[in-house]
Amino acid sequence: MASEQPTEQPTETQGGSLADRISKPDESKPSEETSGDQTDGAPKELGGSDLHEPEYNVEVKLSDLQADPNNPLYSVKNFEDLGIDPRILQGLSAMNFRKPSKIQERALPLLLSNPPKNLVGQSQSGTGKTAAFVLNVLSRLDLSTEQMQKTPQALILAPTRELARQIVGVVQVMGQFLTGIAIGTAVPADSNSRPTRLECSVVVGTPGTVMDMIKKRIMVANKLRVLVLDEADNMLDQQGLGDQCIRVKGLLPRDIQVVLFSATFPAHVHRYASKFAPNANEITLQHEELTVEGIKQLYLDCSDDEDKYRTLVQLYGLLTVGSSIIFVKTRVSALEIEKRMVAEGHTVASLTGGIEGSQRDSVIDKFRAGEAKVLITTNVLARGIDVSTVSMVINYDIPEIHQPGGAERQADFQTYLHRIGRTGRFGRVGVSISFVGNREEWNMLNQIQQYFNTSIQRIDTKDWDEVEDIIKKTIKSSRSQSNYGK
Repeated sequence: MASEQPTEQPTETQGGSLADRISKPDESKPSEETSGDQTDGAPKELGGSDLHEPEYNVEVKLSDLQADPNNPLYSVKNFEDLGIDPRILQGLSAMNFRKPSKIQERALPLLLSNPPKNLVGQSQSGTGKTAAFVLNVLSRLDLSTEQMQKTPQALILAPTRELARQIVGVVQVMGQFLTGIAIGTAVPADSNSRPTRLECSVVVGTPGTVMDMIKKRIMVANKLRVLVLDEADNMLDQQGLGDQCIRVKGLLPRDIQVVLFSATFPAHVHRYASKFAPNANEITLQHEELTVEGIKQLYLDCSDDEDKYRTLVQLYGLLTVGSSIIFVKTRVSALEIEKRMVAEGHTVASLTGGIEGSQRDSVIDKFRAGEAKVLITTNVLARGIDVSTVSMVINYDIPEIHQPGGAERQADFQTYLHRIGRTGRFGRVGVSISFVGNREEWNMLNQIQQYFNTSIQRIDTKDWDEVEDIIKKTIKSSRSQSNYGK
């Protein structure tokens, strides 16, 4: 169970106690820059990006600090110091992880301590959170018998099938040297397929499908040791997903280790998270403000919806300089734009929650591989997806909070941040362009500028040469500035 000593972890006699094996941080020395050869998000095989660390402070809040005022904040400078299985270290090496990122320095000792403790972690994209929770998962597996290899021991939940499949890729690469590891994906099946019993040690999936599989006994949950929620604020805040996550947790062993990670944690969700993961250690990245550096934010004035479409078509040549994602409000408009553009001879693909699972997998795989360069989607791809070639994001419709009968349309700040974060990944430069088609959209754009205390530059569509010049110059710049993020 969750409190047992996992067989994959060396015993204390081999490496000393956890306290002995972990060095305290040297506060007198400035932390080194992380080498650019680490990766997080999607592995290289799936077209992922380099990990990039801006300067920030990691703040740790230990759940039992009050009980023990002398409890030291430990930090780790080398993966080897954690006493983890050498085969997992081999996997880390294969992913080009040379030393822990700042979030990993503090998170890993807390995650790997025994008996296991819950953790609530807030960290921006590209800081190594996926690798941190995957390393913990792999370290807690018992793969000593064929029976245990076929028994789910860790469950990782994500809001979309695309993010779930991306996490599977990270588990596969990091765990490739572990004998007997099997990874199952619990995402909605195509309507004509029959689900079979999940015989694997790690399950990655979406909440509704996992709940269904446990209830139908397709997935056995009584040996689970670790539960991870990625994009936890989205998982616990959304009405449907939040209810499903609570139900799933109710079907799991009571002593399971709960790990929550997200880039953003609004106050009301954070309060809820502390109930979902009781007595948790907490890690936050202290930022002066939310980071949108490295992304050139622009907007275009359009007279109406038809003008938005004409503008998009004119932008097509620039959209294919790298790869681009076009975010729209509804599935209907995604399909409509795709149909029109294809009819006019442009190559585009669309991905929404309304299409069959295997077709969604095929579309995102082609986009990752560069076979499709322009992807039209809804908010289904706004979070967590890492494709390094994405150089432009179009907000065809500005993200807004759905409030029936609301007087004034309200911009969705978190979704805007997550959407534009699909480009400019980990230190690269990206461009985001928002289309403004009426007074209400103009007001929402202003709300976004005020919230992030940033300026979104207007570009004049009357002079397309100038538009092309601005965008091409930004995309072709290899890095934003030498002092990015400092």
